[in-house]
Amino acid sequence: MNYVLLFTIVFLTSFNCNRSFAQQKKFNVVFVLADDLGYGDLGIYGQKWIQTPNLDTLASEGMLFTDFYAGAPVCSPSRSVLLTGLHTGHTTIRGNATIKGGKAGRKGAQTVHRANLNQQDLTIGNIMQQAGYQTALIGKWHLDGYDTSATPLHRGFNQFSGWLISYPETYASTYWPEKRYVNGTVVAIPQNQQDKKGYYETNLCTDEALAFLNEQKGSTKPFFLMVNYNNPHSPLAVPNTQKYDNKNWSHDLKTYASMVDILDQSVGRIKKQLIANGLDKNTLLIFCSDNGPRSEHTDQLSAVADFFDSNGPLTGYKRDLYEGGIRVPFIAWAPGYVKAGSINKVPAYFADILPTLAAIAQSTAEYKTDGQSLLSEIRGTGKLTDRFLYWEFFEKGFEQAARYGQWKAIKKDNKIALYDLNRDIAEQRDEAANHPELVNQFQHFLDTCRTASPYWPTETEF
Repeated sequence: MNYVLLFTIVFLTSFNCNRSFAQQKKFNVVFVLADDLGYGDLGIYGQKWIQTPNLDTLASEGMLFTDFYAGAPVCSPSRSVLLTGLHTGHTTIRGNATIKGGKAGRKGAQTVHRANLNQQDLTIGNIMQQAGYQTALIGKWHLDGYDTSATPLHRGFNQFSGWLISYPETYASTYWPEKRYVNGTVVAIPQNQQDKKGYYETNLCTDEALAFLNEQKGSTKPFFLMVNYNNPHSPLAVPNTQKYDNKNWSHDLKTYASMVDILDQSVGRIKKQLIANGLDKNTLLIFCSDNGPRSEHTDQLSAVADFFDSNGPLTGYKRDLYEGGIRVPFIAWAPGYVKAGSINKVPAYFADILPTLAAIAQSTAEYKTDGQSLLSEIRGTGKLTDRFLYWEFFEKGFEQAARYGQWKAIKKDNKIALYDLNRDIAEQRDEAANHPELVNQFQHFLDTCRTASPYWPTETEF
């Protein structure tokens, strides 16, 4: 094997546009993001107990990625990578809460400091908007910190309906929120007033998505729609568990399975609406998750994740840089353009989404990214060469991880562990002692691939 690795992060400011995605009209894009859905939570990825027929069919009619990664092992930094195309060594938000600085706000009884995407951060919304797209985001944003001027409406989206950290009255600590932020105004949800449970937030998001798609029918303007669901993030809550009531399971297990089921049904409804409106002929639908399973390290959620084997063959959960914390489901669907039943094993991650969508939109904007366009991969017309993928995380001390080809390195407490994912997907055998040259190459990359953050200093930067 050739261990000659490239150590320089190349910022891409150009792309090759695949014309088949833009013949008479620029291709539309619908991007659906689940929250804390594990790699093993879908039938197509090996789930045995939870039924996910719509997502399994989506994969059978499109392309399933086996080695796709989120931007980080928790929500905010993962979404920051996704929206900016910069990995956690460069993107603005590198954790849910800051280590130093940031704006203060309340999370329950706690005072928490957070960072937000700033005006200098170029987002996917900006890229698509500037390329002439109608842009909309529905559901979870989680990139506003406690800054009321850092909503999706301020960061490249024409429309936004959902909840924001900076508007606590809309915060989705329950799946039956009483209020919602809709295009700059906080509005009441009548069905959920006075602790009523009349309108499940996931169904609300889906209904709003369908309404948006109906508005686009017959429009000459292309659109980019992000639908960011909360499911199956804690707390465990669902309108009913009817589909699994015949199982000899605990209430928690029935609830989690039903939360994944509603997510699956929601994607099915979006796909059905695309077909009904004739938009499927000119739309790329992408589905993935923001990080691994198990929202919090509690006995309750651990028991659920372990019963369903939510991380599949992988080690680790949310908040881990092991595969279980960052490798996620990823499906691309576009009838007639994406080969049905295709499986893609190329290592890719959230930083690749911005350049991919920029290529689809034929954007002329200049941007910096740590990713590469996946358009040739999705179309089956080319293969990406091996390159570094990078992650860093701070909740358990400064940790780093990188992947290059079949190799994965994790650095904790200034020590690198090395894993051959082709032979050891569960990361059980540290190969560092057997490949010192490769360890040195990873070490050099980890030392040079990032810039310091004022909000997340490493120990040497305090």
